[in-house]
Amino acid sequence: MPKLIIRAGQAERHYWRDLWRYRELLYFLAWRDILVRYKQTVIGVAWAVLRPFLTMVVFTVIFGRVAKMPSPGVPYPLLVFAAMLPWQFFSSALSDSSGSLVGNANLISKVYFPRLLIPGSAVVVSFVDFLISFAILVGLCAYYRFLPGPHVFFLPAFVLLAFLAALGPGLLITALNVEYRDFRFVIPFIVQFGLYVSPVGFSSAVIPPEWRLLYSLNPMVGVIDGFRWAILGQSSLWWPGFCLSLVMAALFLVWGIVYFRRMERTFADVI
Repeated sequence: MPKLIIRAGQAERHYWRDLWRYRELLYFLAWRDILVRYKQTVIGVAWAVLRPFLTMVVFTVIFGRVAKMPSPGVPYPLLVFAAMLPWQFFSSALSDSSGSLVGNANLISKVYFPRLLIPGSAVVVSFVDFLISFAILVGLCAYYRFLPGPHVFFLPAFVLLAFLAALGPGLLITALNVEYRDFRFVIPFIVQFGLYVSPVGFSSAVIPPEWRLLYSLNPMVGVIDGFRWAILGQSSLWWPGFCLSLVMAALFLVWGIVYFRRMERTFADVI
């Protein structure tokens, strides 16, 4: 009887080809997580709408009414929600992907497939929430009788940028969470801290000019400014800061992929 010998790393040469071959598994994992997220919930899919909406209300009251932050040419709720969409997508993807490998430990230890699909499916689920939340933006535009300009045709490019900006840190953190389980306690702090250092409740224009470049080291600054430019048509992008944020998002993506791939061989043993 012929013997089948399985050697560690044998599939490494075809890893990226296997990502395409196993694409149906990505769909299955994402669909499973969507069903689990909204199964036996009181308000179901509406939860994806309420979270950003209530956050927008709080930011509008605190930054718009109390702090009197400027809102150049657009209603303040629109200014906030145009930033809340990509931020909610980023924070949800980061939180969900961080525990995705640990949550699928049984699957990882039993069968081979590119492990990259698991955190990738978590980001896809967050993207579905993003699309649902987009309905609020349409409603707000209708309420304030605001019609987006031709810049809106660039919105898909910024959506892709938000997807990649969320995927990079997600891969890095989920790999770290496998090796260091207490790392999951750091994620809520990162998300909460990032919300206030990103231009969600205010415009990036309020940052002093001498700090703008340093502030743009946060990759979400470029993503949020890009969303506001595409949806609200606010003047023009500050290209030095936007390009720096774009470079930082690319660096995080490469770093996340490289670290994830380096640790991937040990996942089945450590998890």
